[in-house]
Amino acid sequence: MTQVAEQPGTSAGRLGSVVLDCPDPLELARFYSTLFGLEIDEHGDDDWRSLTGPGSTLGFRRSEDYVPATWPGTDAQQLHLDLVVEDLASGHATVVALGAEPLDPVDAPPAENHRGWRIYADPAGHPFRICLDSV
Repeated sequence: MTQVAEQPGTSAGRLGSVVLDCPDPLELARFYSTLFGLEIDEHGDDDWRSLTGPGSTLGFRRSEDYVPATWPGTDAQQLHLDLVVEDLASGHATVVALGAEPLDPVDAPPAENHRGWRIYADPAGHPFRICLDSV
């Protein structure tokens, strides 16, 4: 097994993109484009779309054999995104209006919500969370 240096400030490279497999890259790109306020890169095609913006990229790759994660499930999630929001109620309303499915809990946030995060599925079934900035 190769040992990785654990010295601050050293790296083998920088993160270029996070890519989500899905059945329809344009549909998922539209969802996250609106959610994050980023443009969809014009150079995509039916098999690949990505968002443009500063820093790393979020990409979407067509997978004919894509199977969405189950929630809750016994299989590993492999990956989820955390979206930081200032208010859970407005964050909930926004993501649901864009097509997200509430997973845990499924009801809208109450006025006194003691848990600072909620779980949703994007239109392709990838789990993601909205989290209060303090979580």
